[in-house]
Amino acid sequence: MEMSLLLNVLIFLVAAVILVPVFKWLGLGEVLGYLAAGVVIGPSLLGLVPGPEDVLQFAQVGIVFLLFVIGLELKPSRLRTMRKPLFGFGSLQVLITSLVLCGLAWALGLPPAAAVIVGFSLGLCSTPLVLHLLAERGELQTRHGRNAFALLLFQDLAAIPVLALIPVLAAGALITDEPFQLVLEVLLAVGAFLVLIVGGRYLLRPLFRLAAGAGSREVFAGAALAVVIGSALLMDFAGLSMALGAFIAGVLLADSQYRHAIMADIEPFRGLLLGLFFMAVGMTAEIQLLLDIPLTIFGLTAGLLVVKALTIAMAARLYRLSWRESADMGVLLSQGGEFGFVLLTAAVGARLLGQELVDTLILVVSLSMAATPLLVIVARRWLQRLDGAPAQSRPYDVPKAQSPKVVIVGFGRFGQIVGRVLQGLAIPYTVLDINAEQVDFVRRYGNKAYYGDAERLDILQAVGIEDARVLVLAIGDVEASMRVAQLVREHYPDLKLLARARDRYHAHLLMRAGVSGLVRETLHSSLVLTRDLLVDLGVRRSEAERAVETFREHDEATLRRQLAVFGDEQKLIQSQHEAASELQTLYQADAENRE
Repeated sequence: MEMSLLLNVLIFLVAAVILVPVFKWLGLGEVLGYLAAGVVIGPSLLGLVPGPEDVLQFAQVGIVFLLFVIGLELKPSRLRTMRKPLFGFGSLQVLITSLVLCGLAWALGLPPAAAVIVGFSLGLCSTPLVLHLLAERGELQTRHGRNAFALLLFQDLAAIPVLALIPVLAAGALITDEPFQLVLEVLLAVGAFLVLIVGGRYLLRPLFRLAAGAGSREVFAGAALAVVIGSALLMDFAGLSMALGAFIAGVLLADSQYRHAIMADIEPFRGLLLGLFFMAVGMTAEIQLLLDIPLTIFGLTAGLLVVKALTIAMAARLYRLSWRESADMGVLLSQGGEFGFVLLTAAVGARLLGQELVDTLILVVSLSMAATPLLVIVARRWLQRLDGAPAQSRPYDVPKAQSPKVVIVGFGRFGQIVGRVLQGLAIPYTVLDINAEQVDFVRRYGNKAYYGDAERLDILQAVGIEDARVLVLAIGDVEASMRVAQLVREHYPDLKLLARARDRYHAHLLMRAGVSGLVRETLHSSLVLTRDLLVDLGVRRSEAERAVETFREHDEATLRRQLAVFGDEQKLIQSQHEAASELQTLYQADAENRE
């Protein structure tokens, strides 16, 4: 039995390792690669792994982890920044597309409840595929890319309550003839929500503080897994979706100081289990349907692509995007998505949809995803010829670096000062920035800057990082800064890395990533102002400068010391009180020495 289990694991791994990179190389994305791997090893072709339904049931744990990660990413500050495209454009698109698809499904003979599930499921788009296409063309930071991302994020959010309602619909709670049973189920669901929200509010952070205090990454990862699985089981006990519980737990931790560490520990589990889920979906796919009824399958696929393209373009126009942006958005988002697989599979498990119908729809969604990259290329060429304007997408620059001594990543107000000094000293340097408008602006002033994403290794290599002596990380965004720092540390461990830290928390994250040369962006200016303040208050300039320098040295030492208790809020507070007392002692000793 153990050998059979290990053999099945080996088959899954080999299929994924071979096919997923091929599909990524073709520009079709990881999701289709996993689906194809499942088809190959499933009963439709080679039949190497028996019991695809059992595998699918286990692999749905990957959806639980996916929803937890989505919750972790929903910081209130992020939602406030994106609120207009998120809730404006996103809700408009979901409403229009879902209503049209639901109406068509009902017209084709599906009962109302099934038509709603099918219409909403097919109305969702593929987040990883669309983001991959946008990243390839350097459009993630454009208005076009931001609107597409906001729409995808709203779809993910909208799918969560639908996923939560499927078990309720399956149980018949909404139409039950037993009112006491209905009341009991509602009370149980509300109680589970309250337990999770109140318990999460007061127990999650102390739990992670305790796990972080153990000083063991394994213990911290175990705490993260316990939170995900525990919250999922609580919702399952209440008759709701397990994924909903994991999502709520993620939201409760989105603003915590442990967010980055939790994300890093959960990501491998999420990726593996989600990949297993898509492979299991591929194993259950009935490829024989494509041979038996090819006209029906291709007709439904073409119909889905056309209907979604038209409804999304209509929503974009109502949101006051240009007709060209609307058409481009319609083609880009016309495919079905991975959340459609999730909802359709859950509906089958709840016996709300028939297996034969879902097999057909899964095949249609898969084909629509496979067709999207080609459709995007064709549509953009047609739009370019139609209006005679250059394509909206702007590819990243591919500079031929002349062995720069310094690479500056991020050329805002911080990075520009570094560049101006280097330029004045005739020291060769290369600038890389993700903001195309910023790059164009600084080029007009004679600065050498290139448009590109520093989170991509090939872009860093194109600007000559292999020949550089120092990389200056001047990105203001904390998360992007950390991703670049980790990428550089992984591939160029000997390269000197100087980084801009927004605050103490960011500084600690950089230090944990192995970055020793960091500067907190407001520290120096604050100290200069403090020195001038002391002088204005009558303190001699030499004494004011000595006081400021004493503070700087003490604060740097405190920063390094507090790294050992990073993530433990109570110990950080205690350390800060001790540091304040130490600083007073230092100032008193200095005053006594002057006397």
